Amino acid sequence: MPSPSQSARTPTPPGAETVPRALRVAAAWSWRFLVIAAAAAVIVTALRVSSLVVVPLAVAALVAALLAPAVQALTGRTPLRRGAGALVVLLVTVVVVLSLVGLAATQLASGAGTMRASAEEGLTQVTDWLQTGPLHLSSAQLGGYVDQARESLKGSSRLLTSGLLTVGTSAGHFLAGLLICLIASYFFLAEGDRIWRFFVRMLPRPAQEPTNEAFRRGWVSLGHYARTQVLVAGVDAVGIGLGALVLRLPFVLPLTLLVFLSSFVPIVGAVFSGAVAVLIALVTKGPTLALVMLGIVVLVQQIETHVLQPFLMGRAVALHPLAVIAAVAIGSFLLGIVGALFAVPVLAVANTVIRYYVGHGADSDLARPPGTTQEATAADTPGG
Repeated sequence: MPSPSQSARTPTPPGAETVPRALRVAAAWSWRFLVIAAAAAVIVTALRVSSLVVVPLAVAALVAALLAPAVQALTGRTPLRRGAGALVVLLVTVVVVLSLVGLAATQLASGAGTMRASAEEGLTQVTDWLQTGPLHLSSAQLGGYVDQARESLKGSSRLLTSGLLTVGTSAGHFLAGLLICLIASYFFLAEGDRIWRFFVRMLPRPAQEPTNEAFRRGWVSLGHYARTQVLVAGVDAVGIGLGALVLRLPFVLPLTLLVFLSSFVPIVGAVFSGAVAVLIALVTKGPTLALVMLGIVVLVQQIETHVLQPFLMGRAVALHPLAVIAAVAIGSFLLGIVGALFAVPVLAVANTVIRYYVGHGADSDLARPPGTTQEATAADTPGG
């Protein structure tokens, strides 16, 4: 008669004895990895196909996470209901953004003529520096480079024309996405809890409570990320904008707005906005002030990297810098600039949700008696 240990042992499939255990374990891991990779490929493909809807909804989620404390404060101190408070906060935000964009557009329009004259003078200074500076380029060499650039422009004129033909379609998509984003932002702010509870009730009952708690903490992490990123982007924009103002560069306000918006794309945005600032200084003020502007950009970015990111962003989302770099690289490879923009917030939410699931499972199995639940702390509940 077999012992209890022998009867409880899982029967070995026929022929498995001839396969080494290491190979069986590797095969088990391999097919599971292939299933996960296939599921990820399906998700990425679906996101690409539905990007015209998914991207505005994702932006709306970021906006709602950013503005939720303002809505909560307004409805808590005034007799306004949550729907009215959400509408007021959203309208004020839209008015502020449109005012800044309008001021930037006005400055661009009024300074176009001055910019052209300054650019011509700056190009003359750059040409003189290339001839008399350490490179000692001759007039024939400079003429050859100019001719090559001219031929390149002629060769790419067909691409520019085809790009202009798609401007109307892109503008239509942008306006449609903007409308979806505004409507979704309002409903996320006004009825976000009701919308989330609707989806949670669709899950099996044992999974409702842990899923609700995990994603509520993920929402808190998303709000922390959004507010911290706005602060970091504001410091970058003010630092580079003040540097441009001291150097008397043109288009200070548009440049400041560009730095602010570009800072939401980690690593890539800082390089792009810094290059634009240095290029404006080069063509309007010459190589010397361009080097000074480069020093200002590097100084501001070093302050962000070594002071703001570790102390502010590290506490907000608890992500290692290497994880941020890898997330941005993978996101940009899979989904382009959109993937780079949303890589860090998605990683922050996923990190919080997974950590809660792991801790919740450990607590329910080892620490808590059966039938009890883990209470959410006040710091982990989203605003409103």
